[in-house]
Amino acid sequence: MNHLLAARIAAGFAMLGVAYGAFGAHGLRVQLEANHSMETWKTAVLYHLIHSVAMYVLAVTRGSLRAWTLFGAGVLLFSGSLYALALWPDLRWLGPVTPLGGVLFIGGWATLMIKKAEEKGK
Repeated sequence: MNHLLAARIAAGFAMLGVAYGAFGAHGLRVQLEANHSMETWKTAVLYHLIHSVAMYVLAVTRGSLRAWTLFGAGVLLFSGSLYALALWPDLRWLGPVTPLGGVLFIGGWATLMIKKAEEKGK
């Protein structure tokens, strides 16, 4: 994948994060409050936005596409499963998906840490 496409995808992820945040605060407020899941929704949006920005920075600085991919998959699995669980709490089978997304986030940050350590050693 080229970095221009990666930047566009990351910007799209960030745009969706903002939209989901606004939609949760306004359009879905009643449902999320009825499900007692507003905090779950907010957590999904927070991680979604943080990692979308990280993806964008990696793309425009021509950083690690491996970390970019791990962050993107993490957004889909971590935030995606939390969004679904916030709306449909009976989908309990999604519970184990969330930590997998978290592991992908950790893997992305570890990739960046290791890459910087290797660069410093050169």
